[in-house]
Amino acid sequence: MNIFLFPLALAFGLLASSLASAAIVEHTFEVKNKTVELLCNRRVITTVNGSLPGPTIRVDEGDTLVVHVLNNSPHNITIHWHGIFQILSGWADGPEYVTQCAIRPKHNYTYRFTIKGQEGTLWWHAHSSVLRATVHGALLIRPHPGRKYAFLHPYREVPILLGEWWNNDIVEIENQILTTGDSLPPSNAYTINGLPGNLYNCSENKMFNLKVKRGKTYLLRIINTALNNQLFFKIANHKFTVVAIDAGYTNPYVTDVIVVAPGQTTDALFTADQPVGSYYMAASPYITTQFIAIDDTTTRGLVVYEGTSNSTAPLMPSMPAFNDTTTAHKFYTNITGLSTKSNPHWNPCPSSVDEHLFMTFGINLAPCPQNTTCLGPFGFRFSASMNNESFVLPSGRGMSMLEAFFNGATGVYTTDFPDKPLVEFDYTNPNISFDQSLLFAPKSTKVKKLKFNSTVEIVLQNTALIGIENHPIHIHGFNFYVLAQGFGNYNATRDQAKFNLINPQMRNTIAVPVGGWAVIRFKAKNPGIWLVHCHIDAHLPWGLAMAFEIENGPTPSSTLPPPPADLPKC
Repeated sequence: MNIFLFPLALAFGLLASSLASAAIVEHTFEVKNKTVELLCNRRVITTVNGSLPGPTIRVDEGDTLVVHVLNNSPHNITIHWHGIFQILSGWADGPEYVTQCAIRPKHNYTYRFTIKGQEGTLWWHAHSSVLRATVHGALLIRPHPGRKYAFLHPYREVPILLGEWWNNDIVEIENQILTTGDSLPPSNAYTINGLPGNLYNCSENKMFNLKVKRGKTYLLRIINTALNNQLFFKIANHKFTVVAIDAGYTNPYVTDVIVVAPGQTTDALFTADQPVGSYYMAASPYITTQFIAIDDTTTRGLVVYEGTSNSTAPLMPSMPAFNDTTTAHKFYTNITGLSTKSNPHWNPCPSSVDEHLFMTFGINLAPCPQNTTCLGPFGFRFSASMNNESFVLPSGRGMSMLEAFFNGATGVYTTDFPDKPLVEFDYTNPNISFDQSLLFAPKSTKVKKLKFNSTVEIVLQNTALIGIENHPIHIHGFNFYVLAQGFGNYNATRDQAKFNLINPQMRNTIAVPVGGWAVIRFKAKNPGIWLVHCHIDAHLPWGLAMAFEIENGPTPSSTLPPPPADLPKC
């Protein structure tokens, strides 16, 4: 063979090998209502394929996922593939009115996208109304065929989906609070894989059980699907080794407690190294909210060693207090990214920055409509904002934001989201919590325009408006480097020295510390419209969101393709 042709032949061979090993993974999701009995109550919930949680999707990195959604429920629905990059497939991202209009009842739609450059634990969920409370499931990405995990292969992998349960219809609850301007009431229970456990009424036999063999190591793929609360997770007398978060490998981190915010995932190894017996796994809330009622209960499942006698009393872990910020902050800040060759998807953190943004966010108030009684403070409605702009999804404007971007249409959104708050104040000082000169934010649908491939750094700054709180902020379509986190007001002179630019953790959802800040950085290399929002469910309709408009790149391979022919219409 001509020596000059050999490299070309080798490249084609590797490409052919890669294509040959990639598969098309196909699922059908039938969205429908189902009557279930839980906590001594019968109620109707919306499910996928009649199960809670919904189906677990398993793919290899490089596969193309095809999901046919048949909406036989009475609700509009979209599905979001939480954490998937959607490289040049932003039409499949799923947030209603942002990248698509809803799949209406008795209508169908097929999501199709290729999963590139990521492996680990992600999840899928409804992105319409509050339906994600029961419409969700795990999305597990294995390494590309021929590659191994960046950690010792476990004996078994176990999805652990932590959730919340309401005895009343959650959609009706949302409709009520949208009318009254009130906040979402606390859940009646927490769940592990859809089951509340035996600390709740009528639940003695509704508890998740994990059977293990002594000496074997298990990979727990932990997902917080809850609408409201962060959760502590423990197994009595056992330790975990965290090996990934949000489908990004980490340096091994040994701990006896895991904390996950709504939207986040954690991959943790645990070895069944204790005496044969039964041990409770438990999840309880980490709550920093000060202005609403809370659900301070505990869900638990059971880890049962092979050979355990039925008479053996299970051991219960000692759970942190619901407001144990010290434990939560220690977990969140001690994790670092795996920057060695064993992580095939690691890219060094960019050292230079093109766009600097400072985003404040928190709870606000909005005027009460005439002839309406509102249940928020001072008779107003609850609202929320980022940089004093309260985001409104563009329903009733004829098309989604992404369609407007692709078609160059006006009147759907504007590109004047501010780079920093228009009014500077002592953001985390509790004395400003009810300062009415700061509590009202205009409603708008504003985005920040970014150049393709620009490096963006954002200071995410919590405020004390209404009350201090830990907010989980999710960016669609991207992972970001978490450079630093802290309490109080961010101070560049003091806090830049804390930046980890060597091996920062990577996330798609960050729990910004209560009364504090976080600094993140990412590369804007995927054209389209990408939602940024708080993953506490009530906060999106309240307005704690914005979006990025990322310009097309200079080549066809960096340009958003046309929408699918069957994209739902508004």
